[in-house]
Amino acid sequence: MTTQLEQLKSMTTVVADTGDFEAIALYQPQDATTNPSLLLKAVQIEKYRPLAIEAVNWAKGQGATDDVATVAADKLAVLIGAKLMEQVPGYVSTEVDARLSFDTLATVEKANHLLALYRDQGIDTSRVLIKIAATWEGIQAARILEEQGIKTNVTLVFSFAQARASAEAGAFLISPFVGRILDWYKADQPDADFNGANDPGVQSVTRIYNYFKEHGYNTIVMGASFRNISEIQELAGCDRLTISPGLLDELANNDAPLPRKLAPVDAPKAAAAALTEQTFRWDMNEEAMATDKLSQGIRQFAKDQVTLETMLTELAK
Repeated sequence: MTTQLEQLKSMTTVVADTGDFEAIALYQPQDATTNPSLLLKAVQIEKYRPLAIEAVNWAKGQGATDDVATVAADKLAVLIGAKLMEQVPGYVSTEVDARLSFDTLATVEKANHLLALYRDQGIDTSRVLIKIAATWEGIQAARILEEQGIKTNVTLVFSFAQARASAEAGAFLISPFVGRILDWYKADQPDADFNGANDPGVQSVTRIYNYFKEHGYNTIVMGASFRNISEIQELAGCDRLTISPGLLDELANNDAPLPRKLAPVDAPKAAAAALTEQTFRWDMNEEAMATDKLSQGIRQFAKDQVTLETMLTELAK
């Protein structure tokens, strides 16, 4: 009997949401993605510690002193990304420092720096997606990078406005965070029924996917941050889904039929005029969940980045 994981792979590109090389080898996803939180988890595992030491030693060799942890953190992200590329045939996403989320030019500069580090490793950078938070400034950085021929993954997407602005900027891919949307609504409406198709994260991604297909946007929709396999099942057919090892395991051990829920349209129609910055900011202001979760996500990634750099500082002593 075909497992749900195999059925899903027949209609959706499955991406591993982990920095754990063994999990990737086990589930054989097409792509892989990381973020500061996943990098932090990876270096806390003893078998991955040598990569952190290598990054620190490299940073020292570059003459880094006061900024050794920052330099080493970039190198570590690239070392892990390079390892992931050995295991997946597709793309690997590497995230820009979340502390740059409101600085367009600094984001562009960091992206180019990360790609230079990949090239130093002998990596084909056409397989690297630069991951950027979906602030207005981040989306404009994605626009610039895409114009430079650099593919972007716009992440921490919680609203339709973020998704639409990203598509209008020509982002290669967006990551709407299904589970984090559900978290917010469960806290706000604890007695509501959010099962199955009632899940607000599922509804958000469904709306975004349908809009992109209806209007012919090429931006890939990659649902992320799942809390249960029901959310994945409800989004079967989405362009890509990035899934944690635990949920990949559940899908691999479930052989029930998996019907397709999302599919492209035959004849796309023209889209409306592009969002202005003012409209984008107003729409975000009007959506409390998106405003809360975007801010929270940036703060958490920044916090984990600082923790990671603290660990690298200790290794450098």
